[in-house]
Amino acid sequence: MSRLPRAAYSYRQDPAIPEFPDDKPLFLFDGVCVLCSGGAAWLMRHDKRDLFRFASAQSPLGQALYRHYGLALDDTYLLIAAGHGYGKSAGYLHMLTILGGAWRLGEVFYLVPPAIRDFVYDIVARNRYRWFRKVGYCELIPANLRAKLL
Repeated sequence: MSRLPRAAYSYRQDPAIPEFPDDKPLFLFDGVCVLCSGGAAWLMRHDKRDLFRFASAQSPLGQALYRHYGLALDDTYLLIAAGHGYGKSAGYLHMLTILGGAWRLGEVFYLVPPAIRDFVYDIVARNRYRWFRKVGYCELIPANLRAKLL
């Protein structure tokens, strides 16, 4: 899955989507998954230039955007960048591009065919609760980083 099939900024015309600042990429993650919340906390800590906004998939904004893109929470996390939705492996690779610097070395994974990257992504996504467990809503986001959540 590369970019999700919707026109840029299509969510702005969707009355079900609460208004939100979309001047920066928005990373939507599963707020009860240890792997997902831990990954969001990692990104918050490493986002030194304050490039991203964050919200959980369970938030009203997250739920509305998932519905807009026709996704179930278990399908993928969601990255909204320059008005486009991205998911699965392509979204993570796009995130590395946005972070820039040494993180762009991860773009080498673009050489792996998307079907293979997403196959691995789907295996982890399907088993994430069993392998990593669940926690309380956004419990793994440190208090000093919670201000980054929409």
